[in-house]
Amino acid sequence: MLGKKKKSVVGLDIGSSALKAVELKQTRTGFELVHIAHQNLQSDTIVDGHIIDLNHVSDSISRIWSDQHIKTDQVATSLSGHAVIVKKILLPSMPEEELDEQIHWEAEQYIPFDINDVNLYHEIISHDAMSQNMDVLLVACKRDKIAQFTQVISQAGKQPVIVDVDAFALQNAYEVNYNPSPNQTVALLDIGASVMSINIVRGVTSIFTRDISAGGNQYTDLLQKELNLTFEQAESVKRGATLDQHASAEQIQPALDSVSEMLALEIQRTLDFFRATAVDSPAIDRMLLAGGSSKVSELTEYLADKFQMPVERFDSFRSIKFDPKKFDDEYLRELSPNMAVAVGLAVRVAEVVQ
Repeated sequence: MLGKKKKSVVGLDIGSSALKAVELKQTRTGFELVHIAHQNLQSDTIVDGHIIDLNHVSDSISRIWSDQHIKTDQVATSLSGHAVIVKKILLPSMPEEELDEQIHWEAEQYIPFDINDVNLYHEIISHDAMSQNMDVLLVACKRDKIAQFTQVISQAGKQPVIVDVDAFALQNAYEVNYNPSPNQTVALLDIGASVMSINIVRGVTSIFTRDISAGGNQYTDLLQKELNLTFEQAESVKRGATLDQHASAEQIQPALDSVSEMLALEIQRTLDFFRATAVDSPAIDRMLLAGGSSKVSELTEYLADKFQMPVERFDSFRSIKFDPKKFDDEYLRELSPNMAVAVGLAVRVAEVVQ
C-alpha cells in the first residue's frame, strides 16, 4: 500500500524459563543474523503459560534490547498451550468473503471457550472439487492471554505487531532452513520447559498440531527429588554434565530415561491420534527436536530407537548467514535448538506506516 513498506521485526519467544530474541535481515540470497539473545527468567515467573511477574519479564526484555543494542522496536511473539486451539475443519466450498462472514458461527462448534473471549484466525488449506468441500485451518486464542504477552512487550517500550502460534513459528524456521520437498513428512517437536508443541508438516503444509503440558521441567524435578540435587545441578546434569561427588552415571541415566519414556508415550499417543483421525495420514520420515529440552542427554537417541526413524536436533541457523567476526560459531551451535521459534518469528515482516 502507498506509504507503507516491509520492515524487519525482532522475533521474541517468551518461554516459561527464558526469553529468546532473534533479529534477521533479508538479503538477495536469504536471511542474515543481525542480533541474538538468550535471557533466563526467574523460576515461577511464568506458570502454565500465565505470566505471574509482568515487571520481571518486561525488565528482562528491556535488558535484552539494551545489552544487544537492538534498535528495532517492533516485535513478533507467539503463544502455545491450553489457551490456543488449532483445528482443521471441513466446510462446504464457498468464496473467501462468505467464509469471512460465517467463520464466527462455524467456530462456535469447535472452540471450547466462549467465542467472545477469543481471537479467531482462519485460512483455506485446500479444495476438493469432487466433494465440493474445503479444508480450513481454524486458530483461536484467548484474548486475555494475548493481552498479557502484548502488555509485557509494550511495558518494555516495544511495539507488539505480530502474535503467532509456537508450532507455526517453528514451521517457518523449518521452511527457511530445511527447504522441504513436497512429499516429505516431518514431525517438528518444540520441547520447552513446560510445554511440548508437535507440528506434523507435509512439505510446507501443517497437517496436524498438538500442545502437550510436559517438558524439561519433569527431568529437573525428578533429578532434584531422586538424587537430592539443587535446581542448578539438575539443570546441568540433564544436559550431560557430571557431578562426581553427588551422583554417578548409573544413577542419572535411569532417571533421565524414565522421563524420556513419559515424553515418548505422549508423542506416541499424538501420532496414534493423528493416524486415526487424518483421512490420509502419510508415514513420517523423520523427527526434528527444537527447544532447550531437546538437548537432554541421549534424548535424540532414545526417541530414534523408540520410533525407529531418524531423529535429530533442529538447526535454527542451517541456512542463515552470519558474520563470524560478530557471532561465535560454537555459541550459535549451542543455542541453535533453543532459538527455533524466535527464528521463525523473525522471518516474519510487518506492514508499518513510515
